[in-house]
Amino acid sequence: MSKQFTLGKQERLKSRKLIEQLFSEGQRFAVFPFRVFFLFKEKSVASHAAALQCGAGASSKNFKKAVDRNRIKRLTREAYRLQKTALENKIKNNKQELAVFLIYTGKELPEFIIVKEKLTVILNKLITIADEINSSNM
Repeated sequence: MSKQFTLGKQERLKSRKLIEQLFSEGQRFAVFPFRVFFLFKEKSVASHAAALQCGAGASSKNFKKAVDRNRIKRLTREAYRLQKTALENKIKNNKQELAVFLIYTGKELPEFIIVKEKLTVILNKLITIADEINSSNM
């Protein structure tokens, strides 16, 4: 199994402190049916976390059953895992760190194909934003 298609413990957004910072200080955009929160930081030497961390969520208001919420999160993480390499390479080359949180806002259970297509759009948009930030810092 290739190392590039993994989603390890270090790459998951788990830190409550970082998640709160992401929602309070981070930026956001929407690509239906997802709302994307993201926060770029300069890469610190002391940081042990991965350069790119991601979390996923689904609303209990729209999906009453935990089974449905967990399925959405699982589909989102899988689509992200398969497509993250281009964004990860861009972040590492720019010497940045990125925290991303994806919230599914749709009303119906999605198909994997739809989630994968939307994640492609989201990741391409994040690559563009990373380029803009890097060019403004130079």
